[in-house]
Amino acid sequence: MDGLAPIDVWALLAILVKAAGYAAALVAMGGPLFVLVFRSALDNVLRLVRKLAVSAALLGLGVLALQFGIRSARISGMGLEGAIDPMMLGLLWDSPLGMAALWRGAGQLLIFAVLIEGKIGLAASLLGALLVAVSYTLVGHSLGDPRWLLAALVGVHLLAGAFWVGALVPLHRAVGLTGGALLLHRFGIIASGTVTVLVLAGLTFAWLMIGSLAELFGTAYGWTLITKLVLVTGLLGLAAKNKLRLVPSLASGDSSAPGRLRRSICLEIIAVGLILLATSTLTSITTPPVNL
Repeated sequence: MDGLAPIDVWALLAILVKAAGYAAALVAMGGPLFVLVFRSALDNVLRLVRKLAVSAALLGLGVLALQFGIRSARISGMGLEGAIDPMMLGLLWDSPLGMAALWRGAGQLLIFAVLIEGKIGLAASLLGALLVAVSYTLVGHSLGDPRWLLAALVGVHLLAGAFWVGALVPLHRAVGLTGGALLLHRFGIIASGTVTVLVLAGLTFAWLMIGSLAELFGTAYGWTLITKLVLVTGLLGLAAKNKLRLVPSLASGDSSAPGRLRRSICLEIIAVGLILLATSTLTSITTPPVNL
C-alpha cells in the first residue's frame, strides 16, 4: 500500500511508546486546564487532577528517553545496538527531535507546579502545558506547508483534546460525589465548544495532509485516518449520550445513573486509547499523500 513504511518490532514499539507519550501529554496538559476552568470544583477532585497531571508529566519524561532510543534503532537499522549508539543519539539530538524534546521536557517539568495552589503555580503549569503543545508543532507532519497553519492546527487540536482527555478520570470520580452532577453539567456545556474546536482543527489538518478524497482510499495514511475518524465518531456519540441523557438522569436522582455514567466514561477512556494508537500509527509508519 502506498505510503506505508516497513513494519518490524521497532516500528511496533515506536507506535506503542508514541501513543503512551500522547496519553501522558494530554493528561499532563489537561490538569492545569481543568484547574483553571473548574477552580471551584470539589477539593478531592482537584487533588486527583493535580496528582494525575504530575504523574503523567513524569511518565512523559520517561517516554521521551524511550522515543530517542527507538528512533535511533529504526534510523540506524542496528536494532538494540543502534538504540544506545552515542553517534546516532547525538545526530537525533541535533535534529528537530532534539529541540522538540527540550520544549516538551521543560513543559512537563513546569506542569509539576500545578501542585502549588494559587495563581503562580497555576500560571507556571499552564505555561508548561503550552510548551508541551508547542513541542508537537516542531516535528512530524506539521513541518509541511503551510507551516504556520499546520503548526497552529496541531497546537489548538492538542490543547482542546487535553481539556477533554484530562477531565475523564476526574469526572469519573465526581460521579458519586455530592455536587458531582453540577460539575459534570458544567463540563458538558464548556466541552461542547472545545470539542467543536478539536474536531474542526483535526479535520482541517487531515484535509491539508490528504489533498483529495481519492487519496483517502488509496493510501495507508488515508485508511488509518478513516479508522481514526470512525473511533472519533464513536467517542463523540458517547460524549453526547453522557451530556444529553446520563448527566440529566444523575441530576434527577436516578439510582441507576451513576453506574451507567461511570461505564460510559470508561468506554470513553478506552476509545481515547484506541484513537491515540491510530494517531501514533499515522505519524510513525505512514506518509501523508501530499508528501508522496
